[in-house]
Amino acid sequence: MAENNQIAQAGQTGIAKLKAVLNAESVQEQFQNALAENKDLFIASIIDLYNGDKSLQECNPNAIVMEALKAAVLDLPVSRSLGFAYIVVYKNKKKVTDPQTGRVDYVTVPTPTFIPGYKGYIQLAMRTGQYRTINADMVYEGELRTVNRLSGEVALDGKRTSDKVVGYFCYFQLLNGYSKTLFMSVEEMAKYAKRYAPGIKKETTVAQLIAKANDGIVSKSVGWEGNFNDMALKTVIRRLISKYGYLSIKMQNAIGHDTEAENRALISRNDTLQIADAQQLDLDSTTVDFEEVDTETGEVKTATNNAAAEADTKPTPGY
Repeated sequence: MAENNQIAQAGQTGIAKLKAVLNAESVQEQFQNALAENKDLFIASIIDLYNGDKSLQECNPNAIVMEALKAAVLDLPVSRSLGFAYIVVYKNKKKVTDPQTGRVDYVTVPTPTFIPGYKGYIQLAMRTGQYRTINADMVYEGELRTVNRLSGEVALDGKRTSDKVVGYFCYFQLLNGYSKTLFMSVEEMAKYAKRYAPGIKKETTVAQLIAKANDGIVSKSVGWEGNFNDMALKTVIRRLISKYGYLSIKMQNAIGHDTEAENRALISRNDTLQIADAQQLDLDSTTVDFEEVDTETGEVKTATNNAAAEADTKPTPGY
């Protein structure tokens, strides 16, 4: 059966391949178990997402469906306009060894990756039934008065003086009365993103990331480069609830998927940097100096390979 499916898909391209995977009986069963009567709407949203994202169209349809299933299990829609969850594409590096020569090379593989959005984290928290309230937002200039490092309390009742974003906060209170607040300044968030975020380009500076918090531009692309503030809100929520909040199994899974995606992309990025920084050794024997020993006197002489000198005297071919 698997061989027949592969043969049937061999002549298909793009959306036809994706639909073939989605229509497979085993895949339909998994979506049914996760979403019940909402299965068809969720599958339709995957197709819409694929049609509108050229980077997803470069990916393996099987991999796209596997990432979409992660969102389905958490019951988080993948429509970008909603902001609950995303399927983004990382250009990961994959090590490939030539079976004949044994030469190791790296190829770029478009890899679809499920990541929850900040609204998704809030949704999962509220579903636990343990939170009286949970909130996250941007902090503007003038609003922050004090941060008590001992108690963790943050006073945000100052008067707003401008539209400049100076930081981000997350606050929650459980039904039992326990509450906690986390504040991160824009500078702290930019440094965090530069160090840990897989989507940040190597040449992007902390100052440029800080500027993104206040440029008012919301890109269609997902991630720190496209929407810094949304990613910052997700980060402050995740850091607070993962350390102090009540975590259901689904919330633990969401955090696990998020961390796994970051680690996988970071490993790929580090491999890329190592490849770019690697220097090739000059192993051309015609361009190096060598020591010549006089067999009669034993004297050591330093000389330049004659092959290089002869090459310099040859006429140029004229092209």
